[in-house]
Amino acid sequence: MTIAQKYKSNLFSNRNFVMLWIGGSTSALGSQFSMIAMPWLMLQLTGDPLALGLVLGLAGISRAAFVLVGGVTSDRFSTRTILIVCDWLNFFFTALAAGLAFMGLMQVWMLYIFSVITGLLAGFVIPAANSIAPALVPAEDLQTGNSITMGSTQLAGFLGPALAGMLIGAYAESSLGVAIALTVDAVTFGLCAILLGQIRIGSVQQPASQDEAIWGAIRNSWVYVWNHTGVRFMFVLMTAISFLFVGPMMVGIPVLADTRLPEGARAFGYLMSAFAGGNLAGLVLAGVFPRLSGQLLRTVILVILAGFGVVLIGLGWLNVTILDIILMAVIGIGNGYLSLVIFTWIQLRTPKDMLGRVMSMLMLGSLGFVPLSQAISGAVSKWNLSGLFALAGILILLMTFWAALQPGLRSVSEEM
Repeated sequence: MTIAQKYKSNLFSNRNFVMLWIGGSTSALGSQFSMIAMPWLMLQLTGDPLALGLVLGLAGISRAAFVLVGGVTSDRFSTRTILIVCDWLNFFFTALAAGLAFMGLMQVWMLYIFSVITGLLAGFVIPAANSIAPALVPAEDLQTGNSITMGSTQLAGFLGPALAGMLIGAYAESSLGVAIALTVDAVTFGLCAILLGQIRIGSVQQPASQDEAIWGAIRNSWVYVWNHTGVRFMFVLMTAISFLFVGPMMVGIPVLADTRLPEGARAFGYLMSAFAGGNLAGLVLAGVFPRLSGQLLRTVILVILAGFGVVLIGLGWLNVTILDIILMAVIGIGNGYLSLVIFTWIQLRTPKDMLGRVMSMLMLGSLGFVPLSQAISGAVSKWNLSGLFALAGILILLMTFWAALQPGLRSVSEEM
């Protein structure tokens, strides 16, 4: 049986998986439009990188505040139902934001409120979305399924920012482009909710005890994460990477495009598309090449981490659009490869009745410090954008050296 035949027989003939795949990909494409529109609107309203960092930080704070509760909810209730409810709520609030932008009534304080709401909903969506696939796909097909869904998401991330950037750039003198971009996102939320409604499964991932208190359930998941050497290492590593990498990227890249690159909003879209395209290439590489383990895998992980640091330093000094696009694509390749391998590893090694909570715990590690990272990045970029990228890059290189000395890295590579 060829690879294509295997995909067709085991996955594309699985109606539930197909609905999840199409719905998630559709929503992911729309989300890219908001990812470009919201930061750009804030910069146009204020011209202040610090305000941009604050609005992004508020979304991160509310997301982190609810992600653990979202993990417990995902273990106790149908992940399908959670995703559908959140999609319709996102549809309503994104459509409202689009209407305000279209009428020219959007104000800074409104963007803060929308950021808090979207972050809160993401706290429930993230663990549910990360936990539903094992309930729909057999274990032997899980990495393939993750490759397809994550690859489609990255393809949407490759196309979406460029399209959104061109759309917003075409209406640079008004907020019409932003309003249209937000409308696209709202429509895709509604379509995703309808497609998820076509999935026919029972209650997903019933816990051992429905009566366990929420904080007791969270504590048990923390004990599992901390007592497992490999999972603990990934928790610490993801936390450090998110703090040092995500903030400078989310704040620094739009500021770089706005202040140093002549294409402006178009450059912002091109850079984010290059990163998404690199992620897609990394996912393909992880699927094409044999699964790595042992010393070779450890070496690849360390090289990728070091590459993050080197590229960030380069972004601060190479203010040429095409060169910055290449750098974004390079780190995207590394990020895509690691994401698929590690994501599947965690899904397969976590007890099914704890998957939502463990995923939420890991997401808290990777997202919890992002608001602080974004706020600091906004302040530092206002002082010196090159200094922001250089500082973040140097700290990531130091973190890579730390990771090389950790037994958790060996545990992950040997269990792969």
